[in-house]
Amino acid sequence: MQLTTQPDIGLPPRRFLEEGFDPTNVEALKSKVQELLDREILTVKDLEQWTLDQSELSSQVGAALARRYIAMTCDTKDEEAREAYLSFQKNVIPEFSVLSDKLNKHFLKSPFKKELGKRYEVFIREAEKEAEIFREENTKLAADDSALAAAYSQIQGKVTIEHGGKTLTAQQAGALLEEKDRGLREEVWRKIGDRRLEDVEEIEDLFDKMVALRTRMAKNAGFANFRDYIFEKKLRFDYGPADCEAFHEAVEQVVVPVLGTFAEERKTRLGLDTLRPWDTAVKLSGGEPSRPFKDQEGYIELTKKIFQKVDPFFAQEFDKLVRNDMLDLMSREGKAPGGYQYVLEDIRLPFIFINAVGSQRDLRVLLHEGGHAFHSLLCRDEPLVSYRHSPMEFAEVASMSMELLGFEQMDKVIDPGEARESFASFLKDALATFSWVATIDAFQHWIYTNPEHSREERRAKWNEIRQRFGPHVDYSGIEKYQDYLWHRQGHIFGSPFYYIEYAIAQIGAFQVWLKEREDHEQAIKAYKDALSLGGSRPLPELFRTAGGRFAMDAEMLGTLVPEVTKKIEELQAETA
Repeated sequence: MQLTTQPDIGLPPRRFLEEGFDPTNVEALKSKVQELLDREILTVKDLEQWTLDQSELSSQVGAALARRYIAMTCDTKDEEAREAYLSFQKNVIPEFSVLSDKLNKHFLKSPFKKELGKRYEVFIREAEKEAEIFREENTKLAADDSALAAAYSQIQGKVTIEHGGKTLTAQQAGALLEEKDRGLREEVWRKIGDRRLEDVEEIEDLFDKMVALRTRMAKNAGFANFRDYIFEKKLRFDYGPADCEAFHEAVEQVVVPVLGTFAEERKTRLGLDTLRPWDTAVKLSGGEPSRPFKDQEGYIELTKKIFQKVDPFFAQEFDKLVRNDMLDLMSREGKAPGGYQYVLEDIRLPFIFINAVGSQRDLRVLLHEGGHAFHSLLCRDEPLVSYRHSPMEFAEVASMSMELLGFEQMDKVIDPGEARESFASFLKDALATFSWVATIDAFQHWIYTNPEHSREERRAKWNEIRQRFGPHVDYSGIEKYQDYLWHRQGHIFGSPFYYIEYAIAQIGAFQVWLKEREDHEQAIKAYKDALSLGGSRPLPELFRTAGGRFAMDAEMLGTLVPEVTKKIEELQAETA
């Protein structure tokens, strides 16, 4: 896939790199790094300009990686695109990681560092932590890990089933689980499950290699296990493993019982004796599944109307992506699963990747990724690349808040009854997010603190944890499918331990939403103000600017969950 290098909203100015600089050329990278290392720094102003030039170099390398990743995921059958990505990961990223460490340590030695002031507090804190844990021997291991993750994506991109005389991707087949016909839902669900079971051994082999490789990386850096290492590498200054474990307990105490109530309601409304996995997506009203759009153009038009209702600013920003062809939204065979937003730092524009099939649920996905895109666009003029990205815990506040803000306006864009039913379903899903995040996070804590486990032990632990946080769906007689549900969660393979962020962010998003229900204009302003800060301030300050509080404990959940359930009851009463 060819992505623009000349957007119609202009290019950020260059000062350090000449036009045509090739970030894939390792010798050219070395030369530029040496130029920075040799530069004389005589004042604090000199040091600040030095950091901006370093940032410009990092932006170009990041953009080259992004373009290759996007091309690979848009077509996993394109071997040339896959090889280009893997070659960059193998030959450029390890070299640049070593060069970046040299630049980082050079910066930290400068006597003018202390004179940079408050603006550079976060920058310096992160630089110090990165220098502390960097190990050159881990650069190759990280490249090997990326290659394994790419292999996983390629496996997932091949998952299709035959149904009704058609070949369907997993996402297209998944849409059929919303159909009224229970027999059809079970048939499709089993077909998807059987197809995924064909890949079990290959995925298990990949994951065993990942665990061993990641454990080596942790040991190289002097850590007892990969969990403790990755918490430091992810720059988690404001919480640690113990806080995550406390969150797991809070979910078990506060959220799981509420989800049990929802499950009982679903059984009653659908007239079922037991809730099976193919019963969780169908409408409670018994109506036909909503298909609000048919193609990418319709998807864009409908979502843009929702953004307009939230605030005209967001519709205008979204149009920048449309005009510059920065969207690949519909599911197709060979396309990697999932969805993401990825910024091309050379042009400072975000690209959105989604596997939509025309369902109501897809509107939520584009609201989510749109929130990420607005975050990136609001930071577009920030000269420091590290400040154009906030901590992931807050980056997901941007996306999850936009989901809630969009659903509040959806009844003005689609049928009001349909909108209310969808909003209630969405809020239930949002609460279920806490359960699934606790499941995935607790599973990873166990995996990497017990790296010598066997596959059988891993399977047993998965089922134990899944039962702890999601006991409401009946898998009796079909346990073989539940054993490997975690294989579908790409974060475990491509971004280990990147998942608790969704729960922390959901807490923040609920707070933004509750503020918005009190004062729309003020809440939208606070939301935009917080997004505009990027990563320039510590995590708790970003939450405060958005109108919330950084917390992930039982007290916080105990405050928010009743408010959410109250709204669900109101919506359901209106649609009864």
